[in-house]
Amino acid sequence: MPTFFDSTADAAEASEALRGLAHASRTFDQPAQMYGVIGDLSSGMRSLRQVLDQIADVHELKAAHAFNDAGSHEAGVRDARAAAEELRQAASLVDRAYDRLAEGFNAAGRIAWHPEPAVEETAPSRWVSVIFLQGEEANRPLRILGELGHVDAVDFLAQWDYGDETTQAALENGYIYDQPGEGTNDRVALSGDYALVVNPHVGYVSLLRRYTEPETEQQDVEPVASTPVLGGPELLVSYSSPGAPKRTDLPTPKQNGSWFEPAKITAVKQARGLEL
Repeated sequence: MPTFFDSTADAAEASEALRGLAHASRTFDQPAQMYGVIGDLSSGMRSLRQVLDQIADVHELKAAHAFNDAGSHEAGVRDARAAAEELRQAASLVDRAYDRLAEGFNAAGRIAWHPEPAVEETAPSRWVSVIFLQGEEANRPLRILGELGHVDAVDFLAQWDYGDETTQAALENGYIYDQPGEGTNDRVALSGDYALVVNPHVGYVSLLRRYTEPETEQQDVEPVASTPVLGGPELLVSYSSPGAPKRTDLPTPKQNGSWFEPAKITAVKQARGLEL
């Protein structure tokens, strides 16, 4: 509880409260709760602005008592004034941050959170193994899980995630699963794209990461042409079906000649009058 008179104690408590908030705000079971948190942070930033200004004022007012470690009063005064200036610069930046936070607070107030998410078609996702620890190797993450919770346990194990390298190794070795925790006594805790799987009976802990399989690219199918494409492969076309196109690639019928007779011979016969 704040004392309202002991700056040292209240600063320590404020620091601890922010540390706790940093841990607790990693997840929200009820998204609507974020609006109230932002409002409290806005109030806290106004107070922080006031604190910085007041501490800056005290540095200047108490400058007559300032010395450095070597006993120099002049150096102490310079440092007191420099500290006051930097604190006022920090207060000015807090002002700017407060304005942005206020805009975020207004935007958050316009959101109506629904209990069920919107139905969206997403690419199929599976789970790749990041790390599997058993026996003594699992003691440390299990201890973190028991003392600090699953989020900290996930953060600890995530240091073994090397991104694409880990994904490729899991795919090559078959360490990819439809669901995390497929064992009988597996317990699963989710944190972002990670799944922490713990089996207290067997004594192992593993970390898996969500993996979205790339969509298969569909090849564009070119329509079947009615005539062969110049310079490309000849396409087979049916000319016997109803409504089929007329063939344009057949030679002009020979007059008084045979289809199987060379054109030059036909011309000679015509010239000599040898046609039947």
